[in-house]
Amino acid sequence: MQVDRHAIRILRRGEPVEISDFSPTETLLDYLRLRDRAIGTKEGCAEGDCGACTVAIGRLDGNGKVVYRPVNACIHLLGMADGAEVVTVEDLATDGHLHPIQQAMVDHDASQCGFCTPGFVMALFALYHRSSPEEPDRAAVNDAIAGNLCRCTGYKPIVAAALEACKAPTPDNFGTIETARKLAELGADRPLFVGDETRFFAAPATIDELASLYILHPDATLVAGATDVGLWITKQMRPIERIIHLGRVAALNGIADTGDAIVIGAATTYAEAWDALTALDPDIAEVLRRLGSPQVRAAGTVGGNIANGSPIGDTPPLLIVLGSEITLRRGPRTRVVPLEDFFLDYGKQDRGPGEFVESIHVPKPGPHTQFRAYKISKRVDQDISAVLAAFAFDIVAGEIRDVRIAFGGMAGIPKRASSTEAALRGAGLHDFDRWTEAFDALVKDFTPMSDHRASAGYRMQVARNLLYKALVEVSGAETGTTRLVGHREHDDALRT
Repeated sequence: MQVDRHAIRILRRGEPVEISDFSPTETLLDYLRLRDRAIGTKEGCAEGDCGACTVAIGRLDGNGKVVYRPVNACIHLLGMADGAEVVTVEDLATDGHLHPIQQAMVDHDASQCGFCTPGFVMALFALYHRSSPEEPDRAAVNDAIAGNLCRCTGYKPIVAAALEACKAPTPDNFGTIETARKLAELGADRPLFVGDETRFFAAPATIDELASLYILHPDATLVAGATDVGLWITKQMRPIERIIHLGRVAALNGIADTGDAIVIGAATTYAEAWDALTALDPDIAEVLRRLGSPQVRAAGTVGGNIANGSPIGDTPPLLIVLGSEITLRRGPRTRVVPLEDFFLDYGKQDRGPGEFVESIHVPKPGPHTQFRAYKISKRVDQDISAVLAAFAFDIVAGEIRDVRIAFGGMAGIPKRASSTEAALRGAGLHDFDRWTEAFDALVKDFTPMSDHRASAGYRMQVARNLLYKALVEVSGAETGTTRLVGHREHDDALRT
């Protein structure tokens, strides 16, 4: 990889800052608190759960406009901020006057101890700079602060402050034309290499550069959003010496619509893929709404949730039942693998040394497909699934002509329920004997484990219940009788 940059460049308080002396695993939070002395940003959980460390990252979109997204600075690597504006709570006030978000928090008595307050302010700053012109309602505000924890104030005054400040936002000093110009001058489109061959942070700019670099260093850690790798650093204290950041590779970012499918670049974040994925089905929208938090979705990537091979990742079951395939690349060669075949065993995927996930091909549901997905976790927002179930029923004239079922949390990998599918294939929607056969077949497909999230018996019972709920819904039951949230309309034409 031919490199002409050996230092990262970020925008701080309107001025470019160049940093060359940093460890590959230095977090943005450590830089801000220890070196920049922006100590308003707090460290709470150090794993991206509490939101006390939230800052806003501003980057140019395809139209040259500055877009601000909240991120957890505690697990966001410093090198990943290259080419972006980093905004902290200290930066918001102007000439002694508080930002409208800050003023609303004061007016509504929305802070007590204040430890969490900077994170709330920055999460709401991102909402203040939302791209949608629609006025946020209470549900939108609740979603915006789902990744922020307050233990003493209570959320009611915080929500009230957000509703007031974000009702009709007035221009502030952020996202200006001048900011956009300065961001464009940072040179984020050029490859970066900081360190030496034994210890480095690298950010290739093209997919060919990435492929070549990863062949040379197949033991390097690939990082897209660091929502997983960040915890390796802050919690497991892993000695990671070489990091290759994927965020700058244009070919790994973006979404293409081919008519009957969408193709998602592996480094596309959940926030960037939101519109395309949620358009596939309302249940995907509901699962993604509860996947992490806005801070996690702003950094975490669709490809990362696949490549890390987690048995409890939320997106693989959804994508598996849609018949998704992934493209893997090693050097100049690529190969296509059905997503369900990529996962071999716990911690083991069909990916060789120097090979990486390039893209995900996701077929759109067909005209006869009824899709359902359910996430079961101990709390509603920002929690890891105990069980994630996804179903795709192809229904013609009241008969299940075909069915695909996949679960997360029921095995060491995201896995199809092949015996259960066979029991339902060709069954009528009201053939309850076949339903019973399918419930019983689940024990052939899965032997779940017990852990601190759920017991094996609980997981199996939940899986049976979710299958029953899916069958009841596609057979005609209104979701108002089967769900507390995520209600949806159904199509009676598929069942007759």
